[in-house]
Amino acid sequence: MTPFARLHEAAAPIRARIQTHPFVLGLGDGSLPGDRYQYYLHQDYCFLIEYCRVLALAVARADDLATAARLADVLNVTLNTEMDLHRDACWAAGISPEALEATRPAPTTAAYTRHLRLVAETEDLATILAAVLPCAHGYWEIATGLRAAGLPERQPLYANWIRMYTSDEYESLARWMVDVFDRLASDAPAPRAEVWSDVFLTSERYEYLFWEMAWRMEEWPL
Repeated sequence: MTPFARLHEAAAPIRARIQTHPFVLGLGDGSLPGDRYQYYLHQDYCFLIEYCRVLALAVARADDLATAARLADVLNVTLNTEMDLHRDACWAAGISPEALEATRPAPTTAAYTRHLRLVAETEDLATILAAVLPCAHGYWEIATGLRAAGLPERQPLYANWIRMYTSDEYESLARWMVDVFDRLASDAPAPRAEVWSDVFLTSERYEYLFWEMAWRMEEWPL
């Protein structure tokens, strides 16, 4: 079993909870209320901003130029293409640019991104990948499952979300990140494997909490 496969298997109960979460199921069958989707887009924008900073630190941690170059490409695409696509999706969902830029990270968004930033600022590339794979690979996994059940064509915004994360380009990126992690983590001593497991499972839990946050439309209590 590969290092990623072990992490993936250990996270199976959390992944199952994510795949059956009412937000995810509503996204897949088109029944998700629009205000919850708008909330998700607001918070995902905040997440993407911090995710770009994590990718920038990952470039600096790369152990060879080829890996650094590919990560730099991912950062460029995220900053200059995916962010624009996200803004377009927000506009289509009725969110103005001004409202999007004024978004305040909710408690779960703030906690999740701080977890990722701490890992990126203090750990090596393998650990950074362990932290981001629950999102990077997880979105492909979620969208693939939803697409297999049929696209919600009556809700084109949700159908486009599923198409984006099941595209050949996104699948290729997710698989490449897994391959890099497996290369870096092969034959690792037990203490490092424990670190990766802890980081991965923490991110996986935050992935669940992110969907739960969007479903409940979480706000700061004070």
